[in-house]
Amino acid sequence: VHLQTQQEVKLRMTGMALRVVRTDGILALYSGLSASLCRQMTYSLTRFAIYETVRDRVAKGSQGPLPFHQKVLLGSISGLAGGFVGTPADLVNVRMQNDVKLPQGQRRNYTHALDGLYRVAREEGLRRLFSGATMASSRGALVTVGQLSCYDQAKQLVLSTGYLSDNIFTHFVASFIAGGCATFLCQPLDVLKTRLMNSKGEYQGVFHCAVETARLGPLAFYKGLVPAGIRLIPHTVLTFVFLEQLRKNFGIKVPS
Repeated sequence: VHLQTQQEVKLRMTGMALRVVRTDGILALYSGLSASLCRQMTYSLTRFAIYETVRDRVAKGSQGPLPFHQKVLLGSISGLAGGFVGTPADLVNVRMQNDVKLPQGQRRNYTHALDGLYRVAREEGLRRLFSGATMASSRGALVTVGQLSCYDQAKQLVLSTGYLSDNIFTHFVASFIAGGCATFLCQPLDVLKTRLMNSKGEYQGVFHCAVETARLGPLAFYKGLVPAGIRLIPHTVLTFVFLEQLRKNFGIKVPS
């Protein structure tokens, strides 16, 4: 978030991390943790539930797994729904993370996610909670395609080679590929979403934000790519490794 909201690149990942720690202490690196958890419990819960439920029902009536284009379509729809549902928590998350960059007098100082949601609704109106919903939903669609659709396809391709069985190593390889795809696909929209959510009225809309960002060059849309990958790839790997173990231990069979 700190790297993405820089208008000009002054600090890289390590320099930014050190500045945050020096200025506000090591716990500042965990600013917005409650909002991040709240976002996962709304955004990820919705997209996983829609994708997994519909995929399994559709696959029951067909021979073998779904073709990739159907997985992409289903992932996009699931991600759009999840992104919209998770926008309020995402908004508070971005603001809480960016607070440490602001002077003391300009900080919002939300104590936790629920306090942030309540204060935004009371001070700025309910509509403001869904600021950046277009970007969040679009990003959600791309992340879900990158994570869920690409994971299913990667797992299918790995198993089709015949060299690996449906075990934890296969899940690791497939989820690693999916995490890389998700990071690359969603980073441009992630940058725009962060800028819109953190703005104080300087952008007139999504297009204006995109134009202003584009003026910094094409690489501006990939600001923070390395920390995004460091966050999203392990997150994707752990999500699917745990998910597959839960399926196995609860006796849930998944078409593969």
